[in-house]
Amino acid sequence: MSDMDLSPRHEDDDALRLECGVFGVWDLPAAAAITALGLHALQHRGQEACGIAAFDGRRFHTERHMGHVGEAFDQPDLTQRLPGRGAIGHTRYATAGASVLRNVQPMFADLESGGIAIAHNGNLTTFLTLRHQLVADGAIFQSTSDSEVILHLVARSRKARMIDRFIDALAQIEGGYALVALTNKKLIGARDPLGIRPLVLGVLDGRHVLASETCALDMIGARFVRDIEHGEVVVISEDGVESLRPFPALRARPCLFEYVYFARPDSVVNGRSVYDVRKRMGARLAAETAAEADVVVPVPDSGVPAAIGYAQASGLPYELGIIRGHYVGRTFIQPTQGIRELGVRRKHSPNRAVLDGKRVILIDDSIVRGTTSVQIVRMVRDAGAKEVHLRSASPPIKWPDFYGIDMPDRDKLMAATKTLKEMEQLLEVDSLGFLSVEGLYWAMEAGPRDPVHPQFTDHYFTGDYPTRLLDREIAEGRNSPIDVQLSLLSA
Repeated sequence: MSDMDLSPRHEDDDALRLECGVFGVWDLPAAAAITALGLHALQHRGQEACGIAAFDGRRFHTERHMGHVGEAFDQPDLTQRLPGRGAIGHTRYATAGASVLRNVQPMFADLESGGIAIAHNGNLTTFLTLRHQLVADGAIFQSTSDSEVILHLVARSRKARMIDRFIDALAQIEGGYALVALTNKKLIGARDPLGIRPLVLGVLDGRHVLASETCALDMIGARFVRDIEHGEVVVISEDGVESLRPFPALRARPCLFEYVYFARPDSVVNGRSVYDVRKRMGARLAAETAAEADVVVPVPDSGVPAAIGYAQASGLPYELGIIRGHYVGRTFIQPTQGIRELGVRRKHSPNRAVLDGKRVILIDDSIVRGTTSVQIVRMVRDAGAKEVHLRSASPPIKWPDFYGIDMPDRDKLMAATKTLKEMEQLLEVDSLGFLSVEGLYWAMEAGPRDPVHPQFTDHYFTGDYPTRLLDREIAEGRNSPIDVQLSLLSA
């Protein structure tokens, strides 16, 4: 998924960018139109770009666009432009730097054995290492996306069958990923050996569907069948669904941030209702970080379920003290700090009737740099709040991510560099509280965290990375091949 154009995000950008969303259907009429609907449901996973690849029995058709799904694919002639009974789609955020059209997915290649299109959610921690090796062997890259590496590995495999070439490519990559691929004869889905990134299987009119989240199945009226399991490859064809287990069995470690922030609240991820987990997070947060207050107010939208849980557990009234604007359009680069700060009010407006004269407990899903949080706190105070007690429904974020989340370097993460008191002063709050790691595991109903074999991917809180970080390790050596790659890609 990642765009390895390493130009830095703006220093005031405090949003955690979602990874990406993938979707695929096989042997259904108007497959591209169904895929577009599925991508609508996954729009929250990537709002910078989108694409669809379809196969009509003779040839592949692809379209890739910058912007939202509705802008690109809500036209009546979609099935004429993208005909066929098989299709895959992708919604995208770049995990680093600017989005450019050449990196938008699905990516397609014509191979000797036929065409293949691939859409990828996640990030390969060995991308630069593999890219360097492929370039040294003569490969020519058209993008700076790690997804293109997978296509090259498929193309160079000596296996005879396409599915075996695909599995051969997977055996050479590391990181977190959920993949959907479309060939002349099959729809393929794959999930990384630890199950870091999610992927589900559904059925519509007797035909099978793959999606990042169950909300996409709901959107098209499909029935949820099951999660694709960690390390599993599924092959969907006219013969039905075949499940392959080509890799050694490992303990699953799904990403906790799917529950904290990324997944839609109406989705079920790895058998858990995201909405219910977030409410339990709020309830546990109330027990761990109680404060004398008059009202509980969420930072919409992702803070809403946790705020409901907090209010119910604390007995305090829940009110919409901040109203989110849903028609803000795209955010443009702002010339001054003052204008940038006003940008927060394009998305959030204070409800003075709720806030004026009140001691407010403000619930957010997480806090990254703190730059957006301090602007929201000031807005709440300007609306007359007597006290502001900020609560994060996730533990402190202290470590960067390398599996598909656009997260700042460690020295830019507020909780990694400051004490609780320093954070309170920075955010201008009367008190600050975070959910504990133990509290988050409690909310997941997973039992205490196993320190040797953690049940989830939680490195952003604990520093316990689930895989080796080969690119990062090599890049720490001066003038290493990876260091050179980083310099070239960021030029």
